[in-house]
Amino acid sequence: MFAAYAARIDRDQPLSGLELGERPEPEARPGWTTVNVKAASLNHHDLWSLRGVGLGEESLPMILGCDAAGTDEDGNEVVLHSVIGQSGHGVGPKEPRSILTERYQGTFAEKVTVPSWNVLTKPKELSFEEAACLPTAWLTAYRMLFTNAGVRPGDSVLVQGAGGGVATAAIVLGAAAGLRVLATSRDEAKRARAVELGAEGAYEPGERLPRRVDAVIETVGAATWSHSVKSLKPGGTLVISGATSGPNPKATELNRIFFLELKVVGSTMGGKDELEDLLSFCAARGVRPVIDTVLPLDRAREGFEKMAGGDLFGKVVLTV
Repeated sequence: MFAAYAARIDRDQPLSGLELGERPEPEARPGWTTVNVKAASLNHHDLWSLRGVGLGEESLPMILGCDAAGTDEDGNEVVLHSVIGQSGHGVGPKEPRSILTERYQGTFAEKVTVPSWNVLTKPKELSFEEAACLPTAWLTAYRMLFTNAGVRPGDSVLVQGAGGGVATAAIVLGAAAGLRVLATSRDEAKRARAVELGAEGAYEPGERLPRRVDAVIETVGAATWSHSVKSLKPGGTLVISGATSGPNPKATELNRIFFLELKVVGSTMGGKDELEDLLSFCAARGVRPVIDTVLPLDRAREGFEKMAGGDLFGKVVLTV
């Protein structure tokens, strides 16, 4: 079957290890389901895998891709939850949880096999392309907002780095849930798009906001850390799920954190129940993932280049 896979690890030039070509079809195994992939979306995790983060040389070649929507063996339309080992179903109770391609072949292929527990029904209201965007970036944003930030309708939220997959999802989900969303971006066009998607205002990174917020959704890291901390109300919550600009800010702002009793919460992905809630929320409220580009699988390299260059707003989706 045709697939996009990591053939080599290169920390400095990750795309040099990306290959497109034929790979063996997945083998059936007890407790697992084979899905015919219709659409799969890119995440920064795929780029990090090519750098060797969470993926070792001993696991190569590895088909990339964590997110997908397609049809199961009975023709049912399904979405995949990409955290493997969360429950022990299909892998045994002692296997630590991992994201699909850290241990098993991924979704950038004509077929993928995952534990049957990880297969969810796709709402008919969502297209395959839309559903394929939800299990990683959108699920991460959902958990950050509604589980870890604990915000309620009417609360205010700052989303750093509008344009990225998680940040874009947080803007759309937050606005749909009745939050007062502010956003930042270095790019004027991305700031304008954030407002179109429901943000009350969009600002330059580091720019003084009109008011402090109840929570900050942080995926940028070092470059925006101080601004995130300084933007919070006393008792506010900073939720972080990534650090695309680096993990070591120049100032940790510890004095401000303890004096204002701020909360800093780490967040990673989300559970199957949260993905079910997210799918239901999108179907019921008419919320749809923001898609930047849709490409056929044989043009996957273009999608990786676009993501690596940061020249996007929303998700890149590959279709099979």
